Amino acid sequence: MIKSMTGYGGAKGEHGGVAVTAELKSVNNRHLDASVRMPKSCLFAEESVRNAVKEHISRGKVDVFITVDTSHADAVTIAVNEPLAAAYVRAAQELFDRFGVPNDMTAATLLRMPEVIATERADADRDAVLEAIGLVFGEALAQFDGMRAREGDKLYADILSKLDAIETMAGRVEARSPETVREYREKLLARMNEVLGEAGVDEARVLQEAAIYADKVAVDEETVRLRSHIAQFRLMLEGGSPVGRRLDFLVQEMNREINTTGSKCVDGEIANTVIAMKAELEKIREQIQNIE
Repeated sequence: MIKSMTGYGGAKGEHGGVAVTAELKSVNNRHLDASVRMPKSCLFAEESVRNAVKEHISRGKVDVFITVDTSHADAVTIAVNEPLAAAYVRAAQELFDRFGVPNDMTAATLLRMPEVIATERADADRDAVLEAIGLVFGEALAQFDGMRAREGDKLYADILSKLDAIETMAGRVEARSPETVREYREKLLARMNEVLGEAGVDEARVLQEAAIYADKVAVDEETVRLRSHIAQFRLMLEGGSPVGRRLDFLVQEMNREINTTGSKCVDGEIANTVIAMKAELEKIREQIQNIE
């Protein structure tokens, strides 16, 4: 089945001590345009994220947001700035020696002095981070695809109903077209009788003129091609995504046949039907802009 280009998916989870939150959303676009935002420390995983996007999405503007917390997976170490600590000890001793200030410097006091100690985290294992991002982003993509599929089902049903309407109207045009030829022949005969009177009317000439008119206004070729395009349209819809670009081309072909039908026929009823067909086709054109 077809999929919509618009969708949203999100997931969060923790794997191997690495907590990941992943979100992605997309809107319509002629081509695939993916933007990935993630922590600088995890940019090594960006390529795998982009590849996952390409596997699931063929076109659309996609924004991906990923946050990573490795605090549970990191080993914490404490480093002592020994030169600075020694300087604090000497300063305390100098104050005692020069001013007799009690020297109550202890290890606990020293540890509270600015910048004497620093905590450092070892870099998280890249494979663990990559695996965690892949698992959580995969869940987000599954939600994203589910939403797009649901939207696609709605588009599918709506477009099919409009194709049915166009096909029905094409049948009305086919039924009405021979009637316009008959009406033309009757009007032509009436006018010739009115003009020629007792001189008589050349029936062969009337039939010849009617035949020329019938050939001029015949829309059989256009309606046959239009029905063929409609049948192909249905097959493409049933075949599934991505078909958006091909459907857009097919709509152009359908529009050409409908326009030609309208230009051939001078009958008011057919003209109104052609206008209605074009209106339905324009609605289809708008809908397929949302199809991947």
